[in-house]
Amino acid sequence: MSKFGEYNVILKDLTTESRVLEYNLDDAYFKKIDSPEQEVQKGNIKATVTVQKKLKTFELQFVIDGIINIQCDRCLDEMEQPIHYKEKLQVKFGDKFSEENEIVIIPESEGSINIAWFLYEFIVLNIPLKHVHAPGECNKTMVTKMRRHISHQKDDTDDESSIDIDDDNDFTVEDNSADPRWESLQNIIDNN
Repeated sequence: MSKFGEYNVILKDLTTESRVLEYNLDDAYFKKIDSPEQEVQKGNIKATVTVQKKLKTFELQFVIDGIINIQCDRCLDEMEQPIHYKEKLQVKFGDKFSEENEIVIIPESEGSINIAWFLYEFIVLNIPLKHVHAPGECNKTMVTKMRRHISHQKDDTDDESSIDIDDDNDFTVEDNSADPRWESLQNIIDNN
């Protein structure tokens, strides 16, 4: 049995009724995923997959709910990120594995689909672009070092833009310099 054998969903023996499968995606699951840029290595996710046979396809409905541990973008400490997601996947039988217009085609001779990678993709695709601790929860030492580094950089470059970290550990960038190209464009707008 492969390391993801438990995630094989056998479709060929499914009749018209639906089947509900439940998976607990824990740290062991995330460690099994082989991805060079693996963002998630820990978590506790409950995934419920409802498989239903339609006329010529199978519909897999995913409900993913839980928490993953990822690195904070600001202080680089580990943080908990809640994940709540619902997705549908259409599957049908064919000659070989492929994807066409949001339908996954699997060989009829195999009659099953392994959903381990689909589960991981659904989780990763729902991580916000900016994932940071709640205000005041970032590593205080790192925030202090960033403040010191940013103030030194500003003194060294002496440009007109400034970066500030407020008390809630949020960064703000103020750009007081105007690009002359934009001023020229504004003149065109003003003259029309």
